[in-house]
Amino acid sequence: MKYNEISHFSHPHHNLKFEYSEAPFKCDGCKEAGIGSRYRCCGGGGGHCNFDLHTHCAVPSPSISHPFYTKCSFQFMSRTPGAVARYCNACEKDVAGFVYHCNSCGFDLHPCCAKLPMVLDDGEIKLYLYKKVSSPCHRCGRKGRSWSYRSSCKKYNLHVACVKEMLVDSWHEIYYGAWGSSYTTAYTGWTTSRKLEATTRVPSLRATLETHNHKQSSGSGGGKTAEKCCEVAGLALQFVISAVLGDPTTLIAALVGKLMSK
Repeated sequence: MKYNEISHFSHPHHNLKFEYSEAPFKCDGCKEAGIGSRYRCCGGGGGHCNFDLHTHCAVPSPSISHPFYTKCSFQFMSRTPGAVARYCNACEKDVAGFVYHCNSCGFDLHPCCAKLPMVLDDGEIKLYLYKKVSSPCHRCGRKGRSWSYRSSCKKYNLHVACVKEMLVDSWHEIYYGAWGSSYTTAYTGWTTSRKLEATTRVPSLRATLETHNHKQSSGSGGGKTAEKCCEVAGLALQFVISAVLGDPTTLIAALVGKLMSK
């Protein structure tokens, strides 16, 4: 086994190799979308299984604690216990695969949600993760709901649930389609149109942000201020999307920003 390869219980026939993907993929562990770093099937005999795992799903911690749930101990599980449908307490989305579960409280967290950074900081903007905030979300306009990222200036707030909804809307085939079989064959099997469609439909809040900030600046001669606000909020969205997809790095945020601008 090479230094950048691992064996994994969920895919025992082949090793998985660490690599970087500029195209979105569906994690075969948690069944959520991802981009950037991942572990992908090395294949055997020249073939590939189109099997992918987020880094958080490929190399999970057996148990974790979380500052939002100080009395809980979350255990990593390949599936939720029992037959009742469960949802992630961070993003409110269904749990369909790998999960961190607290037996005593019954809380569940997607692996990538469980590992969301408490602070996203690129040197220009800081975003803090909150369990609940009193200010409205830039996308849905509602307060509370799921976990949220809020800027240090408190002007920008995005629900993790809303970001997930944006991804589901934009990448419907990754979540619900035949992604990984008829649509992909070890990358090279993608048709050009499918690949372009998949990699350019990254969600954008530009129209919503422009409307919001126009209202904020109307009557104050703040046209340039509104434009700057859109730019900063767009940057914030890039980092939140990157974090939700399992790779909250400046490199991936830049890639997401590039795809958003197309």
